[in-house]
Amino acid sequence: MNKTGDSHQRRSLIETRSINFIPEAERHGSLYSQFTLWLGANLQITAIVTGALAVVLGGDVFWSLIGLLIGQLLGGAVVALHAAQGPKLGLPQMISSRVQFGVYGAAIPIVLVCLMYLGFSATGAVLSGQAIAQLIDVSDSAGILIFSACIAFLTIFGYRVIHIVGKVASVLGILAFAYLFTRLITLHDVSSLLENRHFAWGSFLLAVSLSASWQIAFGPYVADYSRYLPSKTSSWKTFAAVGLGTVVGAQASMVLGVFAAALAGANFRGHEVATIVGLGSTGLMASLLYLSIVFGKVTVSTLNAYGSFMCIATVISGWRSRLEVTPAQRTVFVLVIVAASTALALLGQGSFLNTFKYFILFLLTFFTPWSAINLVDYYFINKGRYDLKALSDPQGCYGRWNVLGISVYVAGVLIQLPFVDSHFYSGPMVAQLGGVDISWIVGLVVPGVLYYLLAKPSVGAVPVPVIS
Repeated sequence: MNKTGDSHQRRSLIETRSINFIPEAERHGSLYSQFTLWLGANLQITAIVTGALAVVLGGDVFWSLIGLLIGQLLGGAVVALHAAQGPKLGLPQMISSRVQFGVYGAAIPIVLVCLMYLGFSATGAVLSGQAIAQLIDVSDSAGILIFSACIAFLTIFGYRVIHIVGKVASVLGILAFAYLFTRLITLHDVSSLLENRHFAWGSFLLAVSLSASWQIAFGPYVADYSRYLPSKTSSWKTFAAVGLGTVVGAQASMVLGVFAAALAGANFRGHEVATIVGLGSTGLMASLLYLSIVFGKVTVSTLNAYGSFMCIATVISGWRSRLEVTPAQRTVFVLVIVAASTALALLGQGSFLNTFKYFILFLLTFFTPWSAINLVDYYFINKGRYDLKALSDPQGCYGRWNVLGISVYVAGVLIQLPFVDSHFYSGPMVAQLGGVDISWIVGLVVPGVLYYLLAKPSVGAVPVPVIS
């Protein structure tokens, strides 16, 4: 590519690349944009509701806050480690899974990731639809449709616009949250809520699991938004920028959710958005808060739609043996993805809170083993040195199906089953642990150790690095 083409790539708001490698001449962005993107993505209503669940489902305020913070730190570290891969590889997150699972085999976790994105997009549309309905006096269903149209429009633009939206969302989020916390402290007796300190392992570990699962769910696409950074960007600085943004943003949201649920009691269910805005706000300020809630959801819902496109393109490109996806194809993919999540939101809006806990916890059964395998391979086995051409070549060194990686992944899913507690299934160990789901801990540790022990001896010559 000539210099004129490179300059156009850097200036254009509409992204022309998709899942293919980002050349050094097209790298741009800063660590600050990573921080603001993930701060803005977490200062939003779904994170508030996730924190509220710790109280809604039986925890007290004090220990719920502590448990949520511990989960943020653990899960945030996992996410930040994935993010640090982006500048070094210049590739979307799930493409690198072909190293561990094979060019065809990587489709196994990727399909599950697509389902995750659809679920999160649908739940985000439900809450945003409530906010839009309150803001412009329409039905919740109409609010969902309006919100989804905005997401489709922004996602088609791609990477650069997503980062711009993230910066705006972080500013609006900070202002809105500062106002809400001020109202919370001045109008309510927060200290009395903190005095209730009845520790119970069940509710405490539930809080840890809720926030950890929230963070780890970002893992499959976090590197998609750091892959344009220059390859010489410090991995530790990338880790710190993303980790700090996502932990601070999510913890602020969940703290607000805990207090809101504790104050509202039984009224919180079914009125999540109205409860948050109603922490002392009426009239014009309430309208501004509803607008802030909608904009906060725009960031993460756009991330979900963009991530869904990247995953679908990754699966298709594996069978086509090339990484290129045209802008027209991307537009079609995005529209189909947003339409599917909108349909789920319209169908499931009446039972949102009852199913949300089970949804986010059940997801961990499938994503923590993938995360463990990917991180162990990148940092301890191949140490970030991947053969770029082989990633799209079924005949290359990574092959069609990597039996070792797939087997460890399946074992990682199965070994969690005794510890899983969901609406669909409850494992035999759950009762022994006081009704707490700790499957995500097992799913991180066991597959990670197992993959290291089995893969390390089989590593031969180090492949040609992606970035020389």
